[in-house]
Amino acid sequence: MTSNRPKAISLSFIAQSQSKICHYCLATQTSHVTHLEFMKKICLTSVRQVRSRAIAACLAGCLPLVLLLASISFSFTSQAQGLSLGGAPNLSAQDLNALKSSMGMGGLGMSGSSGSGANFVGPNMGGATLLALPPSISDEEQVDPNKKDTNRKAMPLPPNEFQKYVLEVTGKALPLYGADFFENSRYAMQQQQSPVGDDYILGAGDQLLIRVWGSTSGETQATIDRAGEIAIPKLGTLRLAGVKASQAQASVKALFNKFYKDIEVSVSLGKLRKITVFVVGQSRYPGSYQLNSQSTLTSGLFASGGPNASGSIRKVQLKRNGAVVSELDLYAFLGKGDKTSDVRLQDGDVIFYPQAAGHMAFVGKVNAPGVFEIKNSQETVADFLNLAGGLPVVADPRRANIERLTPGKDQPRRVEDLTLDEAGLKKQIQNGDVVNVGQIVPEMANAITLRGNVAQTSRTAFKPGMRISDVISQRTLLISPESVRKQNEVLFDSFEQERSARFRGRVPLDLALERMSELQDKSQDKSQDKSQDKSQDKSASTIFAMMEAVPAYKSDKLEKSPFISEETVVDKIGGLIDEVNLDYAVIERISRSDLKVSVVPFNLGKVLANPKDADNLELQPGDVITVFSVKDLRVPISRRQVFARIEGEVNRPGVYQVSPGEGLTQLIQKAGGLTADAYLFGAGFYREEVKKSQQENLTKLLRRIESESSGTLAQAAQSVGASSDPGIVQAKIAALQQSQKQSIERTKSLKPEGRISLGLPTDGAESLDKLPVIRLSQGDKFHVPSRPDFVYIFGSVNTESALIYRGGLTVADYIQLAGSGIGADKNGVILMRADGSAVTNQSSWRNEVLSTKVMPGDTIVMPEKLDRESGWSVLVRNTKDFTQILYQLGLGAAAIKTLRQ
Repeated sequence: MTSNRPKAISLSFIAQSQSKICHYCLATQTSHVTHLEFMKKICLTSVRQVRSRAIAACLAGCLPLVLLLASISFSFTSQAQGLSLGGAPNLSAQDLNALKSSMGMGGLGMSGSSGSGANFVGPNMGGATLLALPPSISDEEQVDPNKKDTNRKAMPLPPNEFQKYVLEVTGKALPLYGADFFENSRYAMQQQQSPVGDDYILGAGDQLLIRVWGSTSGETQATIDRAGEIAIPKLGTLRLAGVKASQAQASVKALFNKFYKDIEVSVSLGKLRKITVFVVGQSRYPGSYQLNSQSTLTSGLFASGGPNASGSIRKVQLKRNGAVVSELDLYAFLGKGDKTSDVRLQDGDVIFYPQAAGHMAFVGKVNAPGVFEIKNSQETVADFLNLAGGLPVVADPRRANIERLTPGKDQPRRVEDLTLDEAGLKKQIQNGDVVNVGQIVPEMANAITLRGNVAQTSRTAFKPGMRISDVISQRTLLISPESVRKQNEVLFDSFEQERSARFRGRVPLDLALERMSELQDKSQDKSQDKSQDKSQDKSASTIFAMMEAVPAYKSDKLEKSPFISEETVVDKIGGLIDEVNLDYAVIERISRSDLKVSVVPFNLGKVLANPKDADNLELQPGDVITVFSVKDLRVPISRRQVFARIEGEVNRPGVYQVSPGEGLTQLIQKAGGLTADAYLFGAGFYREEVKKSQQENLTKLLRRIESESSGTLAQAAQSVGASSDPGIVQAKIAALQQSQKQSIERTKSLKPEGRISLGLPTDGAESLDKLPVIRLSQGDKFHVPSRPDFVYIFGSVNTESALIYRGGLTVADYIQLAGSGIGADKNGVILMRADGSAVTNQSSWRNEVLSTKVMPGDTIVMPEKLDRESGWSVLVRNTKDFTQILYQLGLGAAAIKTLRQ
């Protein structure tokens, strides 16, 4: 059993090697000596590929049989182009059967039995039927070094002279119509993979794929040789040149039916033969091209890249044997899909690109502006307008003109009016014409426009006799989208409010991209060595950042989002709807006779109350109605809804609607009056308008302090005296600078409250009759605190704390209780009242603040002296300065006396 295994392996190897030799013989048609060399290579290659050393040893022992195979291969090459296995006299029947079974593997051979009349056996084979159909070497493996690359991507054409002229006179770089057709790099590949028509004529070089099944099976590839024939193993040759592709299968089947019964044959085309076509004239890439045999004139145009900038695609000529057989107008194909002139190419054809006869251009409002080639002088505006895609709906056919050239004149350009009606479309085009089509004026002819504080801005078609009440028929049409949003967001939490606010404030994507592009143009010095992924991520994040109306504030501390409103639920009461100004609305009317705008006011409230009122004016086409809110135009306070807020020591704190003219007393009464703990003297009254005014004044104060700081420093440097120690002078200036810096920082930290001091007297302040008469406004806040039991003292005192209030004590008494500091400036003491007012010293003889009685909740502020220099130091410094002056005067007097002598 061990001895039979190497023998079986040897026979299998011989059979496979013999099959390879046969394929090689048919493809190369070489002698048997070359076959011996080829067999040696096969043996060595096969031995290297064997992994087992034992099998490799068995193969090495088969060398005698290799010599025997050389004689077998010689018998193969001596037969006709078909492949038949002849028996070798030195092979036993057992070896021959093993060899035949090995060669019948895969799709490389066909084996089976047929009828008595169908056996096709080699001369040395004794009755066994074996038909081997080896595949021929694929044409794809044969590289043609002279083959042109017809799949290259054509570069865009440079502009021709007329395109440059159009750019110069119109400022528009227009494309040449049809040039982009040759930039489709996949067109040639699609042509090669397109199916072959039934009328295709077979010729030398065409490849056929033959598949057989039935009484026997197999497949092979056959190429028509120069004699117009194909060779089928064991069956002979068959002439197919000149046969149509639809008839090839019948011809091949007829040959097989001579030798086999009950057999089916399928024939399909593989790689087609190549033809040589020459491209000359005004071609972008002139030369010879290898195309497949089913290529048409259009295929040749694309393979050659089309004409150059001056060439014509409207008179492309196909020449065969010196005569023009076809002239192709590619505009007919591009504009209408007409391929009647697109004939099939033959070997040796010549494609000629002539010079273009002329060009014209369409600019303005056409669907596809561009430069077009002129074929002859009979073409009209309509012909080229169809190529330009026609007119869009925004084009005005009444506003067109032709700029025409007349070479040879001093002023060769002139313009002609053109109306694109039936007569204008028939106007003939000349070389160099530029047709400009204007745009319609987007003026609304019969619209009534409604805008402002309304539910939806809109345009309504005008009708004769139309009045204001026909446009604004009810008050619900005056509820603005902002009012609806406020009503929808009453249940939103802070995050939902922020999300909604961010969405409303988001910049549209197109504007964000433009802003990002502007930023990139300004920052060209950024690093270029980052990866593409990081750049894309950065670009995406930048886009979203640019879309945010308010950029995110980056800080280590948790900052409150600018989109989150600081208003509480109480602050929002009464603000669910924007109040409309019903007393004043306007109609803007344009007079087409004198081109002036007139404004016609009317009372919208009267119109809604009574449509027959005189304010219900009759409208005219083009009128624009504008409705205002009370925020757009301030109305008298007596005509506005007022909601005031009261809280603190009242019986029913809340938000109350007050009538025009009502004040604090009426508000307290609506809230049920004061409680027993109410401290009316310390009540705070706040108003938003005052808060805005305080913020503006604070900003002005800050600017004035910053501008005056430099002058203060210069004045302080001069006031220290000429004889002062420079070190002391520098220290005082540094201290003053630090003091000014702290003062500026404190000023910046101040937050205006909008509080109004009521100015209540200290005696009898708890009486409502003492309240000032102030008419309430929308959003006013009134806070009544409870009576405090403390007095606060801060500044240059020994104890900064809250002292218990004692009736009758003055500011000096409380300073004495707290103890004043060494650097305290008693002349600058300030008493800040609980009602928001401040008491300062206004007398130069005595300090009136120190003798003022203190009220509960008051605050005493004791400032420090800016200049802490003692009186003795000031006296000594002044004495030195005075002595220095006298000394200088003495020197001057002595000098004068000397000069006189």
